[in-house]
Amino acid sequence: MLNCLLDNTETGLDPLYLLTPELLETWLMQTSAATADIVRINLFSGKLGEVLKLPISNGRKLTIAGIGKNPVAADIAVLPAKLGHNKYFLAFAPQALDRDKLALAWLKGCYRFENLQNKKTEFAKLQIIGADREQVLLRAGAVTYARDLINTPANILGTEALEQAIVSLGQEFGAKVSSVIGEDLLKQNYPLIHAVGRAADQQPRLVHLVWGNDKNPAISLVGKGVIFDTGGLNIKTGNYMKLMKKDMGGAANALATAKMIMQAKLPVFLNVFIPIVDNAISANAYRPSDVLPSRMGASIEIDNTDAEGRLILADALTRAIEDQPDLMIDFATLTGAARVALGPELAPYYTKSDSWAQKLEAEAKSENDPVWRMPLWDGYDALLDSDIADICHTASSPMAGSVTAALFLQRFVADTPWIHFDIYGWSSKSRPGHPVGGDAQGPFAVFAMLQKEYAS
Repeated sequence: MLNCLLDNTETGLDPLYLLTPELLETWLMQTSAATADIVRINLFSGKLGEVLKLPISNGRKLTIAGIGKNPVAADIAVLPAKLGHNKYFLAFAPQALDRDKLALAWLKGCYRFENLQNKKTEFAKLQIIGADREQVLLRAGAVTYARDLINTPANILGTEALEQAIVSLGQEFGAKVSSVIGEDLLKQNYPLIHAVGRAADQQPRLVHLVWGNDKNPAISLVGKGVIFDTGGLNIKTGNYMKLMKKDMGGAANALATAKMIMQAKLPVFLNVFIPIVDNAISANAYRPSDVLPSRMGASIEIDNTDAEGRLILADALTRAIEDQPDLMIDFATLTGAARVALGPELAPYYTKSDSWAQKLEAEAKSENDPVWRMPLWDGYDALLDSDIADICHTASSPMAGSVTAALFLQRFVADTPWIHFDIYGWSSKSRPGHPVGGDAQGPFAVFAMLQKEYAS
């Protein structure tokens, strides 16, 4: 994917024109009559995704590609697979289309998860003069990283393999990585992570990545790493279970954010906590009506074992605030209720901080990484009351499920500035730059916010 964006030293490239229907008519009046006739004979109209190659000289071709009536930069992502295994330079595109965004969208369009297939899609390569290639590759590398992790099946990316992926990421950037595994989770007081993952063959674990100078502002990231979610004893039906390899999408997006922070060498002190479990079923699986201890000290009544993500996050968030970070952000594929509220393309987030919300939304719009603030509505907090424990981990009402899940997590963050993402992490239908499969939601907005806040 990343080699699909050529650097500025490449020569001998074929020109590529991106044309709207209106620009096409203007161009046809300026080009030769013979060329205009070829375009009209081929019924090329400038519709999004149309491609036509025109001979020019010395065996080279001019390629025109349609980008529709009201194009945005993301639309270019439909072209890499349509243009064949050729090399191009962007000779013309509407001035309103930002070159960095065009370059990133082009690379997103060059992504397919074909690691487990013999067939490989051939993509065109493009040179875009004026794009900040380094920044574009940084972002494209992060989205590829997140997508690859989410798309990998759980029989390949188990708890051990996800831990190793974090170790490898740490090695790439000189970070320190440590893990608490299996029974050691109980000895070191992570009882909820242990309870959720204890039924699986591969042991649960909490992986901790540390990078940067501890004199710099402290940023903590937490990501839900459920490598597969059967629902536990509250077992999901097959239709709801078939996508559950994506239930570590929060971990993938947190790690993608960390990757960008480390690659950009932001002057922050970064701590990343990834609780990793397989929510499996066996004789020692945790049960509805169990009461479990937590790292915070509160007892937790289990209502539904298919609400496991908030449990492992509770222990991880409790650990993360012990470092007193300036800001803590968690990513989690947490609730179906969030999808009912906002669908698969918008990333809901929660925070008590109006200041951080404003900063996040400004960068989300700039980065085309859409987010939407949801309310931490205190009026629903009592729905988490328990008759037998300090807290029930799901609400007594089925309404506002994403809100009550966030309210549960809020009980474990104390006064720490905190942003919680309840993401989908998946594209259920193909659209430009978003093939069906795992997806990044939130990392670009968060990284751009942190870059603007802390970059020197």
